[in-house]
Amino acid sequence: MSNHSVLLHPISLGQIELANRLVMAPLTRCRAGAGNVPTDLMVEYYRQRATAGLIISEATQIVPEGQGYPNTPGIHSEAQITGWRKVTDAVHVAGGKIVLQLWHVGRVSHSSFQPNHALPVAPSAIAIPGEGRDAQFQKVPFETPRALDAAEIPGIVRAYELA
Repeated sequence: MSNHSVLLHPISLGQIELANRLVMAPLTRCRAGAGNVPTDLMVEYYRQRATAGLIISEATQIVPEGQGYPNTPGIHSEAQITGWRKVTDAVHVAGGKIVLQLWHVGRVSHSSFQPNHALPVAPSAIAIPGEGRDAQFQKVPFETPRALDAAEIPGIVRAYELA
């Protein structure tokens, strides 16, 4: 790559000024701790990558019902917010920029992740063919989710807003 590569030139992404045009794609790593709180290992992982123009974090559930993989971080409790603050502070101190990938996995989830072991919620009650993983990393058939009621949609939209 030459020194004249546009990849190394600064760019604005809306109101975010990036040092270069390199963007780190989100990578789900399953390294969150108890309560789906970001760990010191995650702080170090993202800090080490702060020279990218922009880091897009690993997918982070907006509500407990949105979890579909073990040890993935959330952003819906005070402890999780504090954990992510440690990550973002470390990235910013190292000169980087980071944004959070927000998710709700819907029918990909399993009842073992759900409060009270309820069925996952999805737009329709149609199971994914094949197998997924439960909260213990065991392969299990995808369950038939509960169809989302139209009255529940504003709550999910609000959860994204709060996240």
